[in-house]
Amino acid sequence: MPLHRTLIVSLAAACALLAGGAHAQYVGPTTGPAAPGSVAAILKNPVDDQAVVLRGHLLRKVGNEKYTFSDGTAEIRVDIDDKVFMNRKIDARTRVEIRGEVEKDFMESPEIDVDVLTVVQ
Repeated sequence: MPLHRTLIVSLAAACALLAGGAHAQYVGPTTGPAAPGSVAAILKNPVDDQAVVLRGHLLRKVGNEKYTFSDGTAEIRVDIDDKVFMNRKIDARTRVEIRGEVEKDFMESPEIDVDVLTVVQ
């Protein structure tokens, strides 16, 4: 087999392996610490990059894509990209569910980087 043909076959096989593994996602049970169920729990023990799901209200805008969120137990700053709002009108009376990750940088108070914002009826 000529060298260029061997190289092409090898590259094709490598691409097929990489493409197949790129879409793998584990969906079975997991063990480990439970996700915090409240803002108060997050503030008590913030864990960087920990996934959270919380329900409450966006109380006010405090900066560019920064808001104060409360679930009734405490308040925390959240970072919500404008595209996450999807042109919905949300005010302090609108009950929402936020899904995201805790961001805990050294010497800064924790915040939540929100990936999904859902209006709750």
